[in-house]
Amino acid sequence: MLAKRSRMTSVDRSWLRMDTPENPMMISAVLMFESPIPIGRLKRLLEERFLKFSRFRERVVQKGDRVYWEEDPLFDLDNHLHLIALPGNGGKKELQALASDFNSSALDFRRPLWQIHYIDNYQGGCALLIRIHHCIADGISLVRVLLSLTDKSPEPKLERVAHKRGKKRPKGTPANRFLNRLVDSSQAGWQQARLFVNSVRDEPNYPLKLATTAGSIAIDLLKLGLAPSEPDTSLKSQLVGRKHVAWAEPLALDDVKHCAKLLHGTINDVLLCAATGALSRHFIEHGQPVPDCGIRVAVPFNLRPLDQPIETLGNQFGLVLVSLPIEVTEPIMCFKQVQENMNRLKRSYQAQVTYSLLDLFGRGPDVLERRALDLLSNKASAVLTNVPGPRHAVYLGGSKLIQPMFWVPQSGSIGIGMSIFSYDNTVQFGITIDKGIQADPIAVMGYFRDSFQNLYDAALKMHERKELRHAS
Repeated sequence: MLAKRSRMTSVDRSWLRMDTPENPMMISAVLMFESPIPIGRLKRLLEERFLKFSRFRERVVQKGDRVYWEEDPLFDLDNHLHLIALPGNGGKKELQALASDFNSSALDFRRPLWQIHYIDNYQGGCALLIRIHHCIADGISLVRVLLSLTDKSPEPKLERVAHKRGKKRPKGTPANRFLNRLVDSSQAGWQQARLFVNSVRDEPNYPLKLATTAGSIAIDLLKLGLAPSEPDTSLKSQLVGRKHVAWAEPLALDDVKHCAKLLHGTINDVLLCAATGALSRHFIEHGQPVPDCGIRVAVPFNLRPLDQPIETLGNQFGLVLVSLPIEVTEPIMCFKQVQENMNRLKRSYQAQVTYSLLDLFGRGPDVLERRALDLLSNKASAVLTNVPGPRHAVYLGGSKLIQPMFWVPQSGSIGIGMSIFSYDNTVQFGITIDKGIQADPIAVMGYFRDSFQNLYDAALKMHERKELRHAS
């Protein structure tokens, strides 16, 4: 019997074709737990909650110019879940080294593109090192899928979830199938036409707004194409394909919130400012000139509603280029500049533009995507993600999740990935750096914490001065 197949979407295909020896397109995670997780219970959770998504049982196959998802006829969970241990009484340093090694290694394309390594006896508990290819889904979706393995209490009720079976495709001749697609397209067209007519009836200036939006999108596309390349700094060195992973001790989320409130900004503004200060400190510590124009980072922007459950996987996000004013060393001034840059981006259509470009590249020849990828990757020095996680502690297989870290891959010539993740009233910060880039990831982690503390102290002093002026 032939294995069941489905066509890969053009956007997912774009991420598949971005895979290079220097930058494997993997979303990775390191999850640290307070106590050991019984391996049998972990397998049961994976079978019930993870493998209910058929994509994790499917491998990638290519037939000519077309790429498909195909059921793996030899699928076995043991091919994807591996038990290992760190040498001796391995701690954080050894776990970071192991994560670095795995993040530098490609997945096996003969099987479904994901792997989980269970690290036994890590600091009295255990850890999970997870790698999933980007063509399966975007980082925000996969974080939510992984968190679906957890529960709010140590003793949940485990219920078996039936695997969803795909809908049977209607049989018929090619002519009948063509007519069905034509009817579907016609119905969709009439629906769009009715929506447009109703919008004009309810709001007479709707066509003008539509034209204005189209003009704004065209301008954002032009701005993206004409944006200058990144300055020639040590952050844009030749990549070697070996990664170095590190993470910082978490910040208290209440402190970050208080800082944002004092500065009349958002938590995201504060954390981006801290990341800006960390990179600025890197240049200063290495005696390197700081670019007068700052640098840019590519930030994934979610296009999937966060209040809806994840029912299907796939990539539904765009990228925005965020300018980080690393040349501004005064904390409050740096914050205001970051805030202004972010407010400008929120009014743009850059995320939708980049998503559409990914869709276009996925439909075209490989050489077109490579050239476009080189063009876009030359406009950013790093990738930075900021994902909100659970506000309270969660448990997997009865064990409390202590510290979670997630990274999305870098593409093209970008060799730095920074990750910000909030969890249980803390903020986690991690980084992955290609070893061809002369930067110490552990030092950058310290710079991030110092940068936040400098901003927080400056915000407190500014608030105190305001209070004194009001009192006098």
